[in-house]
Amino acid sequence: MKKYLLIIAVMFFSFYMSGCGKKQTAMEESQEPMSMEAMSVTGANAQTAPEAKAYESKVETAQPSPVSQAKLEPLPPAGPYKPKATEIQAALKNAGFYNGPIDGKIGHKTKNAIEEFQKANGLKADGKVGTKTWAILSKHLNPVPVSSKPSKR
Repeated sequence: MKKYLLIIAVMFFSFYMSGCGKKQTAMEESQEPMSMEAMSVTGANAQTAPEAKAYESKVETAQPSPVSQAKLEPLPPAGPYKPKATEIQAALKNAGFYNGPIDGKIGHKTKNAIEEFQKANGLKADGKVGTKTWAILSKHLNPVPVSSKPSKR
């Protein structure tokens, strides 16, 4: 059995190392994408030698284009935000619907508190914190602290 596994592993490794994808020729490897300016110059000089065309395209693409100078922004995370159990419990506690410990475990107390919160806010009471429930519940996550003592000046 070990011999068969070894043979399969060697075959897989050799297949992986030899490559199974499309091999590029030397001509394809040396070509770079052409800019619009290089294409217009190359189209205008259709009678020039191929070496001159390649040189002109490299010269044209070597200069930075306005697109490459633009600063790219990071993409937002895919899908809606999924709150952590501790965030849900803290928001429910701040909203006055949960009085248990904030332990990060969604148990019976937390599910009941979620359902009560959903009922009180006109949402479907399914005990799950979806995007609509979290949109309302997240407002209670970090309440503005209210000072009970007047500040001394």
